Amino acid sequence: MRRPRFFSVRALLCLATAWALEGASATWCIARTGAPTKSLVAGLNYACSPAGGGDCAPIQAGSGLCFLPNTLAAHASYAYNSVFQRSGAAPGGCDFAGTATITLTDPSYGSCTYPASPSAARSPGSPTTRSPPGTNNDDDNSPPDLGPDDSDAEARVAVGAVASFMSFALSCFVYLHLR
Repeated sequence: MRRPRFFSVRALLCLATAWALEGASATWCIARTGAPTKSLVAGLNYACSPAGGGDCAPIQAGSGLCFLPNTLAAHASYAYNSVFQRSGAAPGGCDFAGTATITLTDPSYGSCTYPASPSAARSPGSPTTRSPPGTNNDDDNSPPDLGPDDSDAEARVAVGAVASFMSFALSCFVYLHLR
């Protein structure tokens, strides 16, 4: 009776495929609920600067499809996601000094589409370092609308990826060793 090898070529190919599929689910980077206004403004300014490299044309007044709602959270979320997607959704690419979080829920609405991949994230047309109108007004004491709290999304992405990987790995094991 032939004893099965644990690291056969087929097993390694199967595991490599599972590893590649691990990050297949779409994720977006949005402003974190409860983030301080000044930190969000700083993050937004960085994301829209040449150093940040985000495409902020869609959140500009007059021509941007994502200008409305004209809130700090909405503008920061779009800019953060643009930088995050252009970085290839790199680990740690959605932090912005603790003012951002990963979400599994597509934040797109109406004619405003948030990119979900590096290829969908346009190159910046003319980046700007100014804050969108209404976001840097010290006379406005009302808290910004930071949208729904999805602070556990990073953990859900990790758990989902591990579950997908383990499921695929188990399928490979069954296929290769129990047939």
